Amino acid sequence: MAGGGGGGGGVSPLGPAPPMWYHRDLSRAAAEELLARAGRDGSFLVRDSESVNGAYALCVLFQKHVHTYRILPDEEGFLAVQTSQGVQPKRFKTLPELVLLYLQPSQGLVTTLLYPVDREETAISDDRDYSDGEDEKPPLPPRSASTSTPPGPDTPTDSTPAANGLSTISHEYLKGSYALDLEAVKQGACSLPHLNKTLVASCKRLNGEVDKVLSGLEILSKVFDQQSAFMVSKMIQQSVNQGGDQELENLVTKLAILKDLLSSIEKKALKAVQDMSLSSPCSPPPLSTRHSKAIPVQAFEVKLDVYLAELTKIGKSQKHTLSVDVEGGRLVVMKKVKDSQEDWNTFTHDKIRQLIKSQRVQNKLGIVFEKEKDKSQRKDFIFASAKKREAFCQLLQLMKNKHSNQDEPDMISVFIGTWNMGSVPAPKPMGSWVLCRGLGKTLDEMTVTIPHDLYVFGTQENSVCDREWVESLRTSLKEQTELDYKPIAVQTLWNIKIAVLVKPEHENRISHVGVSSVKTGIANTLGNKGAVGVSFMFNGTSFGFVNCHLTSGNEKIARRNQNYLDILRLLSLGDKQLSSFDISLRFTHLFWLGDLNYRLDMDIQEILNYINRKEFEPLLKVDQLNLEREKNKVFLRFAEEEISYPPTYRYERGSRDTYVWQKQKATGMRTNVPSWCDRILWKSYPETHIVCNSYGCTDDIVTSDHSPVFATFEVGVTSQFVSKKGLPKSSEQAYIEFESIEAIVKTASRTKFFIEFYSTCLEEFKKSYENDSQSSDNVNFLRVGWSNKQLTTLKPLLSEIEYLQDQHLLLTVKSLDGYESYGECVLALKSMIGSTAQQFHTYLSHRGEETGNIRGSMRVRVPSERMGTRERLYEWISVDKDETGGPKGKSTLLPRGGHDYVKPSLARKQLGELGKVSEEGERSGKEETAARSKQDSLDGDPSVCKNSYNNPAYYILEGVPNQSAAAMSPELLPSPSSANPPAAKAPPSSAGARTKPPSATSALSHPRRPATTHPVRTISEEGSSEDDGGICVAGAQGAGSGAGVVSTLNRPPPDFPPPPLPKGALEMVAEAVAFPKPRPLYPDLAEVRIPSANPGAPFALGEGFRRGGGGGGGGGGGGGAGALDDQSCSVLQMAKTLSESEFPGQPPRAPSAPPPLRSQGLGLGLDACRTFPPRNPIPESIAEDLPEEALWGSSSSSLSVGESSVGEWLQRLGLERYEEGLLHNGWDDLEFLSDITEEDLEEAGVLDPAHKCILLESLRQQQPQK
Repeated sequence: MAGGGGGGGGVSPLGPAPPMWYHRDLSRAAAEELLARAGRDGSFLVRDSESVNGAYALCVLFQKHVHTYRILPDEEGFLAVQTSQGVQPKRFKTLPELVLLYLQPSQGLVTTLLYPVDREETAISDDRDYSDGEDEKPPLPPRSASTSTPPGPDTPTDSTPAANGLSTISHEYLKGSYALDLEAVKQGACSLPHLNKTLVASCKRLNGEVDKVLSGLEILSKVFDQQSAFMVSKMIQQSVNQGGDQELENLVTKLAILKDLLSSIEKKALKAVQDMSLSSPCSPPPLSTRHSKAIPVQAFEVKLDVYLAELTKIGKSQKHTLSVDVEGGRLVVMKKVKDSQEDWNTFTHDKIRQLIKSQRVQNKLGIVFEKEKDKSQRKDFIFASAKKREAFCQLLQLMKNKHSNQDEPDMISVFIGTWNMGSVPAPKPMGSWVLCRGLGKTLDEMTVTIPHDLYVFGTQENSVCDREWVESLRTSLKEQTELDYKPIAVQTLWNIKIAVLVKPEHENRISHVGVSSVKTGIANTLGNKGAVGVSFMFNGTSFGFVNCHLTSGNEKIARRNQNYLDILRLLSLGDKQLSSFDISLRFTHLFWLGDLNYRLDMDIQEILNYINRKEFEPLLKVDQLNLEREKNKVFLRFAEEEISYPPTYRYERGSRDTYVWQKQKATGMRTNVPSWCDRILWKSYPETHIVCNSYGCTDDIVTSDHSPVFATFEVGVTSQFVSKKGLPKSSEQAYIEFESIEAIVKTASRTKFFIEFYSTCLEEFKKSYENDSQSSDNVNFLRVGWSNKQLTTLKPLLSEIEYLQDQHLLLTVKSLDGYESYGECVLALKSMIGSTAQQFHTYLSHRGEETGNIRGSMRVRVPSERMGTRERLYEWISVDKDETGGPKGKSTLLPRGGHDYVKPSLARKQLGELGKVSEEGERSGKEETAARSKQDSLDGDPSVCKNSYNNPAYYILEGVPNQSAAAMSPELLPSPSSANPPAAKAPPSSAGARTKPPSATSALSHPRRPATTHPVRTISEEGSSEDDGGICVAGAQGAGSGAGVVSTLNRPPPDFPPPPLPKGALEMVAEAVAFPKPRPLYPDLAEVRIPSANPGAPFALGEGFRRGGGGGGGGGGGGGAGALDDQSCSVLQMAKTLSESEFPGQPPRAPSAPPPLRSQGLGLGLDACRTFPPRNPIPESIAEDLPEEALWGSSSSSLSVGESSVGEWLQRLGLERYEEGLLHNGWDDLEFLSDITEEDLEEAGVLDPAHKCILLESLRQQQPQK
């Protein structure tokens, strides 16, 4: 895509041929990286401007900084470098002429242009991308009318090769055989045999196509038109073994029959159907009048969950039956009293106050019933399986929704399917696909037939025309649901299609529908690979769906990554005002599906052995998509549900028993290893509700070499809010106010920056003034800050809290020199509402890459008259506050956590959700999430877990030597006497310790994506699960309270060489204070403090954003293991120097103070520094777990900072056997344990006098600090 549409008078602005220093649509970050590699003052290149179409950006390197000049076209198409006001610009017809001037000295630039940096040309051979390596040529685009943009005059299509082939045959005839025919005619012949041969050869494919069409119509003609049927059958028989002179004549006859048949069959069929209808019984009612099937009453066999002490009173565990009557709006709880007698209670939907899922026991559910006025009763039930519990919750939510007095839904269910059809029409029964039946995480049979609100079908290699395909989908859905689903959008690019269908009742809730497509095939001009997308609003919630088919071939990872980035940038969907943001930030919920074509990097025989044993974990560790996501190359902060089904490609057609992995090609044997090519990922705004209820594939649709994949989601939606009080008066106006903002941006530029604010709650976008503080300790990174006076106060359109808590604010950091974005982010207003300022902290990204991070302090002031709100349906389910354990596998309820902010609590009531926790050996994607706590907490952006630039040590450009490494001075390194020096993190699963999740009442964990549970990747640049270098542990064991996810993560194969650690790091680890069984916590934006005084004390916290000491890094209590070379000193140096400056303008605020660090005392092995540059998760709040004095620093305490829960405290004392009894009796919080008495301990099961003494003494040591 050559930029610059501005040449005047027909002259190309690039001259006769694009010069090598012109890099087309190269990104700003990539341009800076190329210049950094060049390394010489005066190095320059020109790229397309990211902010103005048809403009360019001239990038020049001088004194290690990149300076950017905008080159703008004027009305006449002349080009000029943008100048200061009053300076006359010099105008040029072409870009080379302009650059030629600035190659001369003293032309007003920061330096003369000296060394052009040439673009890297990609090899042509790499562009040969055919359909999964199956075909010699890309498939033809469908002949049917397409909803995508028709190719323009300059757009080549694949008809060209065919035309070339035919023209060759014609040329051969005219050059040679024509003379022979001429000679024959001269001698009296009355036919042209050579021309006949030429025509037969030319029409060979047409002959075959006509035969296929006639065969398909033969059955119809037999039913409706017996006369034509005889002729069709005769022609099909004659075409076999037909040849010679008759072949062409036969083809003409077949075409004539086909013409007659097609023109008459519809009339004849209509007459036949009308005749049948006269003699048939009454016909079914029209589709529009039919309703979906009533949901039958569903009964669940459960056991009442009782503790051992209660069993003695009851005698035995009691069986119950829970019957859910969705249509009637009631739940019947029935138990057997004696052999024949039963006792039951009926609860209407409004008397069921809350469902509380157990985090530890996956099939346990607490139900809170309203008994009398203001009195409630909780009962815990054990279901037959976790799937049954989920089905029960889904039915109760459905019942609540059905009988709600709300006009608009809070929550909808979305089905998403992706299938590479292999250019073969789909079989008629597709029920298993739309019902999510098959392998993997599937729905329970009780809920499988409940219709979803939205169905999204993405297909690749789909040769069926659009209309026919949509009708087949509607028919399938009608067979399963008895509903007539309405198509709201269909988009096609060649054989890539996406179709969205919605329940009839929601049709009027859909608005702002948009469609788009992007070609990424050969030279980005062919549509055999690419993407199609659909976007729309569902009431007040924006949705985006992208279906793509990426480059095939085991080795073409980089091409697939580039395909993704091109689609992300070029797909034109969503609000046009948000053009500064890529599509991953334009929607409340974005779903990305398709044949992504990422393969498994493992020997074929090993792969087959693992599949046969149903062991997918080792395969997922070498899945190219997982590895690329871990390196932040693609799908930044997207979520994917855990994969628990076999690879969906490449099967033998006609069965699902055999993978076909070899194919003989002209170039040799091609291997296509079994792989998870077909995937569904998603990305949602922070603090929104989304749960993936199923993710699997069918096992009975066998027409293609791919299996269809499905996923279903429970998604929170907002209504089109209408204020009951009208527009706010000035006294009732809400305000969004910023106290300060600070960003660290990955750039070698030293220009000034401003921030733009976008939101649907604002009348128009707003801009800040330029930053008033700026500093840098690393040439490739810049710290910029805005104080209160530089930031504008924003006025939302409506002031109701119910409206504002659903709104989000999009920020983009732009440069003053080129008005280009250096990073974008999204903030949820929900956590910012209040009279005091709250802190936020999240990552910045641009064009799909992480470019820095941003934090600040803001508040949303809502007038008291507008404070009324209500509970959402999805807030009705919470996590058991007594549960401190975690499930072995993934669970289904998600956090609504957003980015990393310190925010006030929403009362002690649990609003958190269940997440995921893993043990050693479990899939890396397991997360844990706990409830929001009674105290202030940091709401972590799950997505930030990987690399949020909170550690300046990560600010290293890939492949660029760090200039400050050599200049490392010993005084910059923390001294070994520091109490808690930074160190590398602990190795992951090798330690074998089991992750202990936080108490649900006292922690808010940190999932990887906002409001999404999915395989978390706390992973560094090269795909390892460790975060080395500099500041803290992000080890796999982890899970400090509030430190949500930490697990054994997918690591790359051993051919990723581990970079060495500084020797100093080993000494530091050895000297670090060892806390008993500490757990990691991640520090935030480079603010690790390394106190030298009071080495034995717990961490002391300074004011503002200051963190407690370095936390022993990953080394906690373990010494170093293994000598490592000293080649990465710059990592520690940058961490130290960049962490010296305070975050401005933050008065100390005890409640929301960030917590101290925790670390896992696992020792430091070679694995600890497996990758580089490292990735470091963002901090999470553990403040709510600890007594205030422990947070703010005190003398030694028996409840050390290493303990965030009762379980940890007991574990340290070696008395973990009492944990269950204490939790059951309500002693679930360390803060309240100081009030416990001997009698309380006895009631909790602590009968041993010695153990009572140990526990009480430990608590007494804590008392003087209060």
